[in-house]
Amino acid sequence: MRQARHGRHVCNGTAAVAVVAAAGLVLAACGSSKPTASAGSHAALKIGISLSLTGDFSDPGKNAERGYRLWADTVNAKGGILGRKVQLKIVDDTSSPAQVVTNYQNLITKDHVDLTFGPFSSLLTIPASQVAKRYGYAFLEPAGGGPKVFAQHLNNLFFVQPAPVVKQGDVFADYVLSLPAAQRPKTAAYPALDDPFASPIADEVRGRLEAAGIRTVYQQIYPAEITDLAPVVAAMAAKKPDLVVGGTQADDAYRMVKAMVQLKWAPKMLYLSNGANDPHNFPGNVGPANVNGIFSSGDWFPSSSTYGSAAFIKAYTAAYGGTADSIDSTSAEAFACGQLLEQVAAKTGKVDNATVIATLHKGTWKTLEGNLSWNSDGAADSSYVLVQWIGGKMLPVYPADRAAHAPATAALPWSG
Repeated sequence: MRQARHGRHVCNGTAAVAVVAAAGLVLAACGSSKPTASAGSHAALKIGISLSLTGDFSDPGKNAERGYRLWADTVNAKGGILGRKVQLKIVDDTSSPAQVVTNYQNLITKDHVDLTFGPFSSLLTIPASQVAKRYGYAFLEPAGGGPKVFAQHLNNLFFVQPAPVVKQGDVFADYVLSLPAAQRPKTAAYPALDDPFASPIADEVRGRLEAAGIRTVYQQIYPAEITDLAPVVAAMAAKKPDLVVGGTQADDAYRMVKAMVQLKWAPKMLYLSNGANDPHNFPGNVGPANVNGIFSSGDWFPSSSTYGSAAFIKAYTAAYGGTADSIDSTSAEAFACGQLLEQVAAKTGKVDNATVIATLHKGTWKTLEGNLSWNSDGAADSSYVLVQWIGGKMLPVYPADRAAHAPATAALPWSG
């Protein structure tokens, strides 16, 4: 469920919208380029996807690519969709909002793909989904759930995670507030990346904890271009918060932990909205000895009993190696986009864009991400799960009915 940080890019979504606006005349001039994909055709079913294979988002972008390709291989092994083999056209957007617009425009008007799936991050999903909307394409997207994605009010967009990402931290707030008053933190710090996905999560948690009497002693939004978080960590440490809630993406989460280790300071509790929920990359980036005790939140886990999980794990490990515990949830999110397409085809006998849009807006659909249904803006209304690193593994710990382990209360490893 991770959303990529965006390094050098403007962080508030305005630039992304401006990119689409600037391209508007070009898009309008192209006219409609919407092919029909139905049971009557034996041609390949072409799905166009732009992913961050290079640039700031390349780690999670490649995880999404694995999920998409694994789904295509799996469905093709069963004969494809409505007798048509799935052919993925994946192009690199270099983690750039400008390039993602060009990519989807070309996929639709030059490559004439039948369908489109989404990129990685809210920053790229905003302009990409507007291109898809302009051409009447359904837009199933695995990793763009920031508030400004849904503020577009696009009925063709479907976020394939349990809820808008601004709600991701709610499960951590629920856990903290479930503790007896004597065990709750008294003070908290809220460092956050200037990012349309990350900072709203920290704000949401802060509002809830402040209302419960947990005093804010530090709040800071740091720029996406930052490469050294030691000054931020030093400023937090001076305020001595019991709890740190980081509105993070991947790279800045790694840097924050490394800065804490370097400065030999640790709060009693540490929650990072993103980065720490990557079982594949987090230990290697912060050091395997430094992960235990850190909280994050997620949507899919190897222990999940959601639709198709066992088969997904078997296929993933056969294709890519490793163990179930090393599978990043971004791969599951991308795979789930394909699961939805399969179900629409099975239900209607068609997979043209108008059918996909209309059908997904009705009923509830089974996926690796759980049972999903969407409002008119493409947001699902379920909940995330709190995870914590325990014994070198990322485990679901709250709520109790979805937990594989009780939350650990030991000090962070480098706290001394």
